[in-house]
Amino acid sequence: MKNHLNGNELKREIGLFSAAILVVANMIGTGIFTTSGFIMAELGSPVALLLCWIIGGIFALCGALCYGELGAAFPHAGGEYVYLREGFGKLTAFLSGWISLIVGFSAPIAAAAIAFAIYTSSFAPISANLKYTLTLFDTNILTISPVIILAIGATIILSLVHYHSLRIGSRVQNFLTIFKISIIVIFITAGFFLGQGSSSHFAGDFSFESLFQSKFTISLIFVSFAYSGWNAAAYIGSEIKNPAKNIPIALFTGTLFVLVLYLLLNALYIYALPASQMNGVLEIGTKSATSLFGGYIGKYFSGAIAIGILSALSAMIMTGPRVYYAMARDSVFFELFGRVDKKYKTPAFSIFLQATIAIVMILTSSFDKLLIYIGFTLAIFSLLTVLGLIILRLKNKAPLSAYQTFGYPLTPIIFIAGNLWIVCFSIYSRPITSLCGLITIGLGVFVYYCFSKKKLNMPNTGKTNKGGGTHEKE
Repeated sequence: MKNHLNGNELKREIGLFSAAILVVANMIGTGIFTTSGFIMAELGSPVALLLCWIIGGIFALCGALCYGELGAAFPHAGGEYVYLREGFGKLTAFLSGWISLIVGFSAPIAAAAIAFAIYTSSFAPISANLKYTLTLFDTNILTISPVIILAIGATIILSLVHYHSLRIGSRVQNFLTIFKISIIVIFITAGFFLGQGSSSHFAGDFSFESLFQSKFTISLIFVSFAYSGWNAAAYIGSEIKNPAKNIPIALFTGTLFVLVLYLLLNALYIYALPASQMNGVLEIGTKSATSLFGGYIGKYFSGAIAIGILSALSAMIMTGPRVYYAMARDSVFFELFGRVDKKYKTPAFSIFLQATIAIVMILTSSFDKLLIYIGFTLAIFSLLTVLGLIILRLKNKAPLSAYQTFGYPLTPIIFIAGNLWIVCFSIYSRPITSLCGLITIGLGVFVYYCFSKKKLNMPNTGKTNKGGGTHEKE
């Protein structure tokens, strides 16, 4: 492998269909099959749960419309990293890439891998009780079990697939995603027409005042985690054909499609289970299928969900490394991670770095501890990215693209207000988790200045960015 690695560029090989499929694959995964039980535990009302998913979907659609303009204007690898660099400068851009590495991809990859293994253990002969836990001062430091080993194995195998070839990786991605969508459509159709559910489960106390309480906002964090991935096509802008046209279409159509599926799936969960039986349940898909069709069918559905989660895991492993690649090309990250494999044309070391961090998180974190940490931290940088769009418009700095944000300026204002709402209430109601997110950002500032100091001592620190376009040094 060592002889393959040099500075070759990424190639435009992905069409509109694969780009849209990538968005769908990133979005439909761990969240929709795991978070509804946690949301119901917070809200206690089926109507409030559905409204939460609708509002979260509107925020995601607004974000997709805004990112479509940025993706068309700056069709380079890196997504938010590139957009924030153009809008706010290198420090904010670096922090976005840093958060993508730790929170945006590695943590969700770990969460998806754990969820995949848990669902697999529901139908495969894997013992969930056999485990070894290392503790220090009554705190769990590391856990090893068959479920954890399976999660690590899935991460390694899919990382190797995406290292080997973008074309093979995208084909694997497309197959897994189409399979996942087919299973969801069959599940929804059979559940409503053949399942043993009840429309009485939709009844329950609901007040519009509850929409402005902290519990609803915390639930929106869970929902935003499930909708995360609506910006996936933006991260591989350097590899999408005709990006000015295909990036906006892929982002919008993929997000809208997922919003409709999410609403139907949550309605089916409620149809299958009363609120009291949904509260706090992680394997909400399996429990709903068992209630609708019986335990025998429920086991098979668990297997189908596991494969569906595998699709999301694959999509995140595919998109994340392009951010670290762009950072390294800007000389604000280790040069090693800006290298492209000469034979396979993939950002090899970035893929391996991401896999390593994800494996550490699998070994040291439980699923539920990751969710709010991810949602809070990502909301900050999504908010800043869309704010950057407004700034670029006001300063006339963005290249004129074929696509302009529909509904501007209302669309970005809705998105910014929604994410600001999530951030503020998170700090108020979950201060410890929010503090962990802020510490992660603070650590990123320290790392950035370490690289900046190193760069000042190097010759020729001018204006090249081989991975994400050309720009002047600040």
